[in-house]
Amino acid sequence: MIFIIKVTTNKEGKALEMISDRVNKKTLDVFAVVKPHGLRGYIIIEAADRDSVEEAVYNLPYVKGILPRMISYDEVKNMLQPEVEDFNIEIGDIVEMIADTFKNEKGKVTRIDKKKGEVVVSLLGAAVPIPVTVKMDNVRVIRRDKDEESGESDSFEEKYEN
Repeated sequence: MIFIIKVTTNKEGKALEMISDRVNKKTLDVFAVVKPHGLRGYIIIEAADRDSVEEAVYNLPYVKGILPRMISYDEVKNMLQPEVEDFNIEIGDIVEMIADTFKNEKGKVTRIDKKKGEVVVSLLGAAVPIPVTVKMDNVRVIRRDKDEESGESDSFEEKYEN
């Protein structure tokens, strides 16, 4: 049975430590205590029954309560094992930022971290090349290096200036 515990935001790590310490000291029927990926203010506990969960979290600092409904593994699967989507971004691609501070800025991809889902781009509009790390889903590919090999003569700056 899987339960969700509401905790103070940004104190999930501390709450998780205290809960797991109590579970180990009292040898409760709790199988896993996890801080879900991408969900702040909550901890997921897998236990044999609700009583074990209540005893594990009762009167601990940062713990606000247990959500009344049990959930299935399918509902939390992506939070426990985030799937890295297969993005079609390559090193050397020219991309446009579609969110964040650098919205509408263009840059060249210099590094890709698929596990974190991030790319490092060097901003093209800057006088000095500035490497910026952004999430993969916040960029859109607008040109590939392969385009240059196919005999395209216009430079990127000429095409996209304005």
